Amino acid sequence: MAITIREAVLQDLPGILSIYSVYIMETTHTFEYVVPSLDSFRERFESITEQFPWLVCEVDGELAGYAYASAAFKRAAYQWDADLTVYLDCKFHRKGIASALYSCLIDFLKLQGYYNLYAVITADNIPSVNFHRTFGFTDIGIFHKSGYKMGIWLDVLWMEKSIRHYNLEPVPAVPFRNLTPEAAAGIFSSHSTS
Repeated sequence: MAITIREAVLQDLPGILSIYSVYIMETTHTFEYVVPSLDSFRERFESITEQFPWLVCEVDGELAGYAYASAAFKRAAYQWDADLTVYLDCKFHRKGIASALYSCLIDFLKLQGYYNLYAVITADNIPSVNFHRTFGFTDIGIFHKSGYKMGIWLDVLWMEKSIRHYNLEPVPAVPFRNLTPEAAAGIFSSHSTS
C-alpha cells in the first residue's frame, strides 16, 4: 500500500467534498445539515489555505482522506491556536491513514509556529475521541446538548494539545504558503510510504 500525503489543490475539491458529504448526510460527526456547493466549498478552502495547511492522502493513487487546520478562534490573542479536522473515505478506516495525515499536519503546524491545537468532537463519536487521545489530546470540557441533528441533542467534547513551550514574546505563525519548498517536501516525504 503506497501512501502519499501532499498539499490539497483545487482539483481535489470534488473528491474531498464527496468524502465530506457522507459525513454531512449520514452522521452526526459534523453539524452541517446541507452539503455545500462546490463553489462555496472552494471559497472555504481558499480562505483556510491562506494561512493553514490542507492535506490530502492518496493510497495507491486513490483519494483516501484529508485533514486541515483552521483558526480555532477569531480574536488576535488566539492567533497561535489551531483547530484540526480529519475525514476519511469509509473504506480507508483503520488503516493508519488518519494517523499519517495528523502526524504530517501537526509537523507543519509546529514548523509554522503554532502553540495550541484543538479538536471539537461530537462526544458520542468514540472512535474520534480515542484517536485524539492517542495523539496526546486531553479533554477540556463538554458543551452539553449544544447541537441538534438527526433527531437527537448532541454533546460536544473539546480537546486540546500543546505542541511547544510557551514563549513570552511569540512571533506570529508563518503562513503555510510561506514555508520553503524544501521544508515542505521534507515533511511530506517523511509521512509518505511506497
